[in-house]
Amino acid sequence: MFEIRRLLLIAPSEMSRTPAFDRAESLARATGAMLHIVAFDYVEALAVAGLFDHQAMAQAREGYLQVHRHWLEQQARFGQCKGLHVTTEVVWAKPGIGEVLEYVNDFGADIVIKDVQHVSAFQRVFYKPLDWLLLRDCPAPLHLVTDARNPLPLKILAAIDLSHLEELTQGLNDQILDIASKLALSCGAKLHLLNVSGWIVNGDSGVNLQYLTMRESLRDAVSDTQIEAFDTLAERYEIPEAKRHLLTGVPHKMIERFAASNEFDMIVMGTVHYRGVNVFLGSTAENTLNRAPCSLMIVKPPY
Repeated sequence: MFEIRRLLLIAPSEMSRTPAFDRAESLARATGAMLHIVAFDYVEALAVAGLFDHQAMAQAREGYLQVHRHWLEQQARFGQCKGLHVTTEVVWAKPGIGEVLEYVNDFGADIVIKDVQHVSAFQRVFYKPLDWLLLRDCPAPLHLVTDARNPLPLKILAAIDLSHLEELTQGLNDQILDIASKLALSCGAKLHLLNVSGWIVNGDSGVNLQYLTMRESLRDAVSDTQIEAFDTLAERYEIPEAKRHLLTGVPHKMIERFAASNEFDMIVMGTVHYRGVNVFLGSTAENTLNRAPCSLMIVKPPY
C-alpha cells in the first residue's frame, strides 16, 4: 500500500502564506509524515549587479535570502507548535523545471504539494507553466491546491480510466485508488469512485467514435467489460455502491461538472506521458488542470 512519509511543499517565491501551506500541514498531521517546505528565490537585479561587484552583491543576496529564510521558518513554527516535524529551505535559483525536479529527486518526496498556478489561455500559447511541466515530469504524486476551504479534505473523488488496456497504463487505476484510499483513511474523508466512458477525446472536442463505429453487440461487450473491471476495483478498495459513479461524456468536462456539483475537495486522477505521443493518454489531466473545480492529486505509473 502507498506510504506517505515525506511531504514536499514548493512554496511561492513571494513571502505569502497560501492555501497549499494549510493543506500541507493538514496532510502532515493526518498521515504523520514529515513536511519539508522549499522556496526557490531569485532576483534578476541582484544577479546582474553581482557581475560587477561580486562581494557586495553576495552580501546583499545573503541578506535578502536571510529575510526569506526567517519568514519561512516562522510559517514552519505554526506546524511545529502542533507537534509536526517541519523543516524549511530557501534555494537561490529560478523555479524552473530542471531545478525543481532535481530537488524533488534528491529529497525523495512521497507527495509534492504546490499551489495551482493560474495562467490564461492566451499566456499558455507562448509558454508552459511550471504546473504543466510538473504534471508531465514530476516522479512523485503531484498535489495542486486550489483553495483552503477545507484544509483537511473531507470528500475525495478517485477518477479512473478504463478505456485503455491495463498494460498501456501500467496498473495506473490501481495506483490511483491506492493513493486515494490511503488519503481518505488518513483524513477521515469520504471516498467516491468515478469512471467516464463512451468517448474518445482529442484536445477539447469529443467525438463519439465508439458508438459510431462499433456494432451494437461489440459495444455492449466493451461496456460490460468496463463495468466488470469498475466493480472489481470498487470491491477491492471497499467502496460502497452508493459511492460508485459511471458517466458517459467528454472525460474532463464530466469530471469537472461532477466534482463541482458534489463539492469534492480533491480529485485523484492519473496521467501517462510518453514523449511525443502523450496527447491521447495525458489530455484529460491537462484539460482538467485548466479548469480545476477543486484541488488535484495527479498520479503517474512507476517507470
